[in-house]
Amino acid sequence: MDKLVTSYDFPDRLLASLIDQNHPAYEEARGLYNAMIDKRPRWIVPCAEVADVVAAVNHAREKHLLLAIRGGGHNGPGFGSCDGGMVIDMSPMKRVDIDPRTGTVRVEAGCTQGDVDRATSAHGLAVPAGLVSTTGIAGLTLGGGTGHLTRKHGLTIDNLLAAEVVLADGSVVTASEDEHPELFWALRGGGGNFGVVTRFTFQAHPAKDVYAGPIFFDIAHAAEIMRWYRDFLPGAPRDLGMFFGIKTVPSCDPFPREIWGRRVCALISCYNGAEEDGIRAMQPVRDALPRPLMDGMMQMPFVDLQALFDPLLPKGLQWYWKGDYVDELSDAAIAAHAEHGSKTPSELSLMHLYPIDGAVQDVAPEATAWGARRARWSMVIAGIDPDPTKAPELKRWASEYWAAVHKHNPHGGAYINFMMDDEGEARVRAAYGANYERLVAVKRKYDPANLFRVNHNIRP
Repeated sequence: MDKLVTSYDFPDRLLASLIDQNHPAYEEARGLYNAMIDKRPRWIVPCAEVADVVAAVNHAREKHLLLAIRGGGHNGPGFGSCDGGMVIDMSPMKRVDIDPRTGTVRVEAGCTQGDVDRATSAHGLAVPAGLVSTTGIAGLTLGGGTGHLTRKHGLTIDNLLAAEVVLADGSVVTASEDEHPELFWALRGGGGNFGVVTRFTFQAHPAKDVYAGPIFFDIAHAAEIMRWYRDFLPGAPRDLGMFFGIKTVPSCDPFPREIWGRRVCALISCYNGAEEDGIRAMQPVRDALPRPLMDGMMQMPFVDLQALFDPLLPKGLQWYWKGDYVDELSDAAIAAHAEHGSKTPSELSLMHLYPIDGAVQDVAPEATAWGARRARWSMVIAGIDPDPTKAPELKRWASEYWAAVHKHNPHGGAYINFMMDDEGEARVRAAYGANYERLVAVKRKYDPANLFRVNHNIRP
């Protein structure tokens, strides 16, 4: 242990696992999912239980350390780390407890989406959450949480029953509708601004086998299919989740070799139910749209769908993304998408348009901190590639594409899980809209010194 760490007098319970810059595991431990972000924390503190998190929070507060919180470690702008400060790393905290009778699921904050999916699938259940199984469940939830089951069951936060939280003063509280209700309100969409959530209690729903998969069309049909998607989805059954994408067919199995590297527009769909019902729900797609290059829909376990694209998106890629909430998908916006989406700079770069309708809009805008209940879509543009030398090109493409469509999106805000760290305070305010000032009040009460500020920060 070097003199600086010793002089900072870490609590004994943290010393055994503490990773400093001289530790042989430091380089691996500091690595982030998004390799475009390179941060060098002074200390990384793996936490195995809540008491470890309490000790770490107290130490950071008492020593005035810059503090970052890491759950599953999937955050795009790299908020799970910091330069020169301390990281609370909850990745060892992976317990999942399920009550099959009530469908309630208690999840520790180090779990990934896959950890939760694998545990719940054994009981024919799923927590409505993300689309990639390597996503950390903590950050996804605190930002809102959208996925295949959103149209039927709402956002992840709409299925959050309670949260165990370590506050800035080191106390541990339970936030729910009955206890610390204002904190519970803020946690549902307000990000990591208010404390360290160490355990979540969710309501799960039946989801065993689904009729799901991608359908790819030639990029020349992008505008036509986007218009059709805009008009079709609001009237589709809620059991059908569907998002639109512009992407490139990866040059690898299981995709047909004859379309490797081809730019496409895609409908990625999931019908939660019997295969014959799923086929019936998808029939309008097959009746109305041009002949696809590939129709990959089939009956599969929901847990397999969640992991379908994991091999394409490993840790360590270069990522730069820009998001927007979309109130109206105009023909002019669609034309801009078709133009810029056809210029993707790499096979992995993409645009996805996720629906915000159905059960999401059943919840009042002021009921949770999440600020886009009246928008219709959540858009993300992501420049992605394994080659670090392509980072400037990825940023340029994503930024130019975003600028071309943003002028058609008067909402002004974006899903905070689709925002980089260069967005600025005005964008954070726009993300929450009318809920922002209430969030400031909760921040003043629970974190007045802004200990938890490595995030899309809400200043007290």
